[in-house]
Amino acid sequence: MGASHLEQTNALFRKNLVIQRRSCKTNCCLISFPLLLCSVIGGLQIAINHASSSQGEGGAIPATHLDCSCSNVSVDENAMGGIECPYQYEYECPLPRAPKQPPFLKIPNPKYRAVQDGLFPYTDLPDASCRVNGSCAATFLVTGDNHSFVEGVIDNIFTAHSSSVNLSADVSALSDFVLADYGGSFLQNKCFPNLTLSYPVQHGNRTVSQDVQCTEGLVLWRDSSRLINDELYGGYYQGNNNHKTDAIAAAYDFLSSDQGKFNLIISYNSTNYGFYDESEQSVPALNNQERPVQKANSDQVPRLANMASNAYLHLKGNGLNMSFEFVKDMPRAAIPAAHNDRQNKLRIMMKMHGLGDLPYWTISYCYFLLLSLLYVLSFMLFGSALGLTFFRQNNYGVQFVFFFAYMNLQISFAFLMTTYFSSVRTATVTGYLYIFVSGLLSQFIFRSYVEDANLSRSWITLMELLPAFSLYRIVYEFSRFERLGNYMAFLGIQWTDMTNPENGLAGVLTIMVLEWFVFLLLTFYLDHFHSFKDGMKKAAVFVRSRINGNHVETAQQQNIQLQEFRASVELERTDVIKEREIVEQISEESRRSYSVICDNLEKVYRGKDGNADKIAVRGISISMSRGQCFGVLGPNGAGKTTLINMLTGFCKPTSGTAYIEGMDIRFDMDRIYTGIGVCPQDDLLWENLTGREHLLFYGRLKKLKGAALAEAIEQSLRSMHLLAGGVPDKLVGKYSGGMKRRLSVAISLIGDPKVVYMDEPSSGLDPASRKNLWKAVKSAKQDRTIILTTHSMEEADVLCDRIGIIANGSLQCIGSSKELKDRYGGSCVLTVTTPAGEEEEEIERLVQSISPAANRVYRVSGTQKFEMPKQGMKISVVFGAMEQAKSSLHILAWGLADTTLEDVFVRVAKQSDMSTVT
Repeated sequence: MGASHLEQTNALFRKNLVIQRRSCKTNCCLISFPLLLCSVIGGLQIAINHASSSQGEGGAIPATHLDCSCSNVSVDENAMGGIECPYQYEYECPLPRAPKQPPFLKIPNPKYRAVQDGLFPYTDLPDASCRVNGSCAATFLVTGDNHSFVEGVIDNIFTAHSSSVNLSADVSALSDFVLADYGGSFLQNKCFPNLTLSYPVQHGNRTVSQDVQCTEGLVLWRDSSRLINDELYGGYYQGNNNHKTDAIAAAYDFLSSDQGKFNLIISYNSTNYGFYDESEQSVPALNNQERPVQKANSDQVPRLANMASNAYLHLKGNGLNMSFEFVKDMPRAAIPAAHNDRQNKLRIMMKMHGLGDLPYWTISYCYFLLLSLLYVLSFMLFGSALGLTFFRQNNYGVQFVFFFAYMNLQISFAFLMTTYFSSVRTATVTGYLYIFVSGLLSQFIFRSYVEDANLSRSWITLMELLPAFSLYRIVYEFSRFERLGNYMAFLGIQWTDMTNPENGLAGVLTIMVLEWFVFLLLTFYLDHFHSFKDGMKKAAVFVRSRINGNHVETAQQQNIQLQEFRASVELERTDVIKEREIVEQISEESRRSYSVICDNLEKVYRGKDGNADKIAVRGISISMSRGQCFGVLGPNGAGKTTLINMLTGFCKPTSGTAYIEGMDIRFDMDRIYTGIGVCPQDDLLWENLTGREHLLFYGRLKKLKGAALAEAIEQSLRSMHLLAGGVPDKLVGKYSGGMKRRLSVAISLIGDPKVVYMDEPSSGLDPASRKNLWKAVKSAKQDRTIILTTHSMEEADVLCDRIGIIANGSLQCIGSSKELKDRYGGSCVLTVTTPAGEEEEEIERLVQSISPAANRVYRVSGTQKFEMPKQGMKISVVFGAMEQAKSSLHILAWGLADTTLEDVFVRVAKQSDMSTVT
């Protein structure tokens, strides 16, 4: 008998309370959010009211205020021309509508540009004297397979102008100029004195003219891309790893380009080192924040590609040009967020240890209800304290009733939606889309319907069935009466207004209450049956089984299973047939003498899109007694996991059934869960709980309390060697992988479960911990049944009283380790080592004289292995013959070994594959 619903609820509540206490900071932030939001709304309302009163009294709007586009800068709105901000400050805020701006090319700062300073061996670089007056050219490197073609292209990369240019009248011509230094200069093949470029720039709400000077662009040929890479690398480090600079602006490798094809590799720099100088910027830094150089980074590659493409088109002489006038930022938000967890698997883990659905949903519902209550009360309290008339003017009791009904409706609606999602991320995205879309629909569609007096109120009621529209109707009515209260004698919504049919509040409240209960009922139904179809099918099977007897199958089903059994008998081995007969002979009264009975279990996954059905488990029948450890072995994909999933209720069998302590897995899984323990393959643990707190929680689910609970926890920790070094009171997040594995095994054994499932319990453990685990499992199996899956033949040999090997979904053999070795091994292995040469043949003749049926299976450098059938062989004869042969042959070593379980496993798996192919 497992713990009652009240005891389960108490265990889950205490566990969640510990987790929430350790998440104190997060919870405080959640609860304080209404204060922040109300403060912002209240501040805006005070500012609007103050502005309105100032204008009504003939006052003027204050001259200074803070603007997002001019962060921390006081501006004068009364000045001629309106607001003007330094260009860079627009990057301090989110950009819902980013302004257009020309693309910029990054080039090195003049004092870091490549010159003949000994670092580079090339004589075509500018003289180092140009750094004195800042006239050094920006260097671009090029290479390619076709030298003449590349020279023709690079002659057209930069435009040539001999006089100043003003583009205020024709801004589209800006694409002909290569702007650099974040708009501080433009590149040409040759710069003339006083050569400038004027172009319009948008600053906030104003457009001003920007004047920039000319910078010479120097394009130099290199014989190979390897030389370019060496020069770029040398220019990047300047021979000093502590001062990174960028001497080369960019590099082009035109590969095999010619007039008919255009291939290009661009080398550019994505860092900011050496591209600007603190002392040479016209705009000072603000609050020690980095300048907005990331915009230039994003323009760098497309601008370099555009330069080369236009030069190629100009060389072809077809008159085409690729305009690149402006770029824009994507609209960006201020605060991104992401969230994910493993709640679904943890809930399944808790359910398998006895946590019922009612306690789980009760605690979850109460948690979200409490959180919602704190939110609503915080909004009402803070909103009223900050003077928000929305809260002050409407009756507080009416507000609380409506908000309380809505938050219960929203919680039940959210619970209903969780049954359709398996991914937290997908559910989160869908939730945000629901809020956003429903808000837009409410404002632009639903409101117009509410205010349309000619529209039938029945349509409004129908739309209010969507919870989002119900909330909007409540807010709309509260706000409408609040607005009317400014000019009329109304004081917002009062209790007497509930009977007024014009506001529709009584209908909204009725809809919310009814939907609240309907959504909860649907949630419980889908959570239990997964779908409406499965629920109806299970109900029909349950009714039919009750009519025909207590879980007894109909005669038709029995005939089908009998036919399947007769068809499969010919393919089964003797031990499997015998096990099936034992299961069939177990009567209804004697089921309880066996702990676990698998009765012709089968699982078929139906094929989709024309694919054939996949039979994962084929009519497996097994009986397991108490005090026994049963090992399930098999290759990957054999059906082991599917079998365990059916026994633990993860999936339903297609046909057949199983009985756990006399209870049917098709109908009694809730009762079965109270008496089983599970160690899953993955460690499903809470990172912010300690090992002791995990055992406390699962122990309470097993109805342990007081001294018995404390003793069981100490025993579990001691058996898994988790008591030393304060390990029980450390957070699981600080555990090693082996410690987590041992804790998972301890959880599966606490509370004296009658059946324990262990899925590869020793994976990831060191040899010493594995030995200790084996001791604990041996001790634990004395009064319970343990079903163990493993890939370690040594582990199965040590722990398992009986072993079943599954391959291709079928039970291939069953028995103890010794029985399987005798039945499917049938031979011993004799190993003899001699010097390589003629004596090897003498050894083979000797073995043949001992056992004529012996077969040599291995021969390398004097070492030979022979398989000798056990039938008719005497070990004393083998020993005597080998000792006698030592006197005449140079036998360096010899040994006789029995068949291992691994040999049996490999042989059975191969035979199964061969029979499947046949």
